[in-house]
Amino acid sequence: MVDYTLITAPVIIDGTSHDPILDGAVLIQDSKIVSVGEASNISAPEGSEVKKIEYPNSTILPGLIDSHVHLIGVGDGRTGDQLEALPDGVLAIQAARNARKHLHSGVTTVRDCGARNTITFDLRQAIENGFTPGPRLVLSGRPIAIVGGHLSYFGQPATGVVECQESVRQLVKEGADFVKITATGGSTKTSSPLLPSFNLDELQAIVNEAHKFQLHVAAHCTSTEGIRRAFVAGVDTIIHAMFFDPYGKVFYDQELVDQIAEKGVFVNHNLAQTLELVEKMEILKKDFGLSAEEEIELENAKYFNSLREIWFENMKSSGVTLVAGSDSAWSYYPMGEFYKEIIAHSDYGMTAMEAIISGTLDAAKSCCVDDIVGSLEQGKNADLVVIDGNPLEDIKLLANVLDVFKDGLLVDRTN
Repeated sequence: MVDYTLITAPVIIDGTSHDPILDGAVLIQDSKIVSVGEASNISAPEGSEVKKIEYPNSTILPGLIDSHVHLIGVGDGRTGDQLEALPDGVLAIQAARNARKHLHSGVTTVRDCGARNTITFDLRQAIENGFTPGPRLVLSGRPIAIVGGHLSYFGQPATGVVECQESVRQLVKEGADFVKITATGGSTKTSSPLLPSFNLDELQAIVNEAHKFQLHVAAHCTSTEGIRRAFVAGVDTIIHAMFFDPYGKVFYDQELVDQIAEKGVFVNHNLAQTLELVEKMEILKKDFGLSAEEEIELENAKYFNSLREIWFENMKSSGVTLVAGSDSAWSYYPMGEFYKEIIAHSDYGMTAMEAIISGTLDAAKSCCVDDIVGSLEQGKNADLVVIDGNPLEDIKLLANVLDVFKDGLLVDRTN
């Protein structure tokens, strides 16, 4: 019987240091990391049975953590309103498929930011029972929305302080790990992305109730006023962080951003989703041409990407902790390609190491699971991904996954 597993590679990124470990090793016992460091300094106790796995010309890093997914999404351009037309059973099958794809791509933990009814809770139970493979799931269950608000069709609309408190308690009962609020409208047809949804006292009721149960809160915010209200209410992560006034004009509030940075609120800016949309539309334009309406959509998407690049750079320089979260499989962004979000963080101003940490330890902190995952440290779960080559030299190599380990076990990626 094997007592330990010793995995070696020329480069190890442990997630805690901005300097890689060269000629390194990770020693694993059962599901936990025993030690990490230079291979010459790492060994199992004398007399132990050790399984050695060598990865030449490769890099070992912590299992990736996608802080924002929608497991029931498809990623083929359909909207949430269209997803709503599908039965729960169909969405559950799609969620299982997405979970497997993300795990196989090196993502060992995901935070699902909203699904219908109890689909993701059921999926987690299926994964834990070994019925289907998947990453570790950090779940909100249904996002809390106003009546007719963004994602309200997923099943948790609330009006007034009492219903907001009741919604949190119901989600706690069902096993939610955190609470997701749609603090502004979004792509849902009956909502407005430029307007806040909940009143401030309602937001504060949700946050206070969640914090009482030691749950963190993430808020979808696509307007400056939505961000401000969510921040004042005390949310822990701001998702999207789009800076528009109620009329669609850019309104970047530097004072608010400085407050977000000072308080340590995380921001998940979601870059790759609209980059993916532009890429797909450019291909469509080249191959088939675009209609006048599609040309306008493409130009708007390009303009929006330019704004997000500016906002991202400004928030980073202001000291905001920007965490990687894909928002897949929403819009045209399929699951299994989280590395694109990390690459986008690098393209928009982070170093390769900073970008990788944004999708590992910083993402783990945002999801409140950094005590067990997010870095390669003694006592943490042995979740790691092996990359062919060195992503510190070329961040795009994150797409070249050789192997994935979850809880110390090699993931079977053949099916």
